[in-house]
Amino acid sequence: MNQTDFLTQTALRISGVNPRKCMKCGKCSGTCPNYDRMEYHPHQFVAMVEHGEIEKLMASPSIYECLSCMACVERCPRGVEPGRLVEAVRLMQIRQQGEDHKGPRDIPPMADDNTPQQLLMAAMRKYRK
Repeated sequence: MNQTDFLTQTALRISGVNPRKCMKCGKCSGTCPNYDRMEYHPHQFVAMVEHGEIEKLMASPSIYECLSCMACVERCPRGVEPGRLVEAVRLMQIRQQGEDHKGPRDIPPMADDNTPQQLLMAAMRKYRK
């Protein structure tokens, strides 16, 4: 298995998403609140994963522009879950940088009294896989 196939299979395993279900309707991108700031929009992200362009996605700032709000997941008529693919590629990039596997006890010391609970839940979701 070459590197491209390995990265693609890893992204699909972490996310649990089947990008081949995408019918390219663009509803996910149309509902993205950070659409204007992203280099690759949710529907493009799905297509790039499907075509094995994981390294290109890992190098893109789009993986950090995603708010993990999962609005794209809610709007997808086929249940493709683009946000989960973004999170998987982001996690792969984080792991490649050596910042792997933060546990539940590692997150609270990084937060203060004004930290939104949604941020804490998103951090737990990102680091648990």
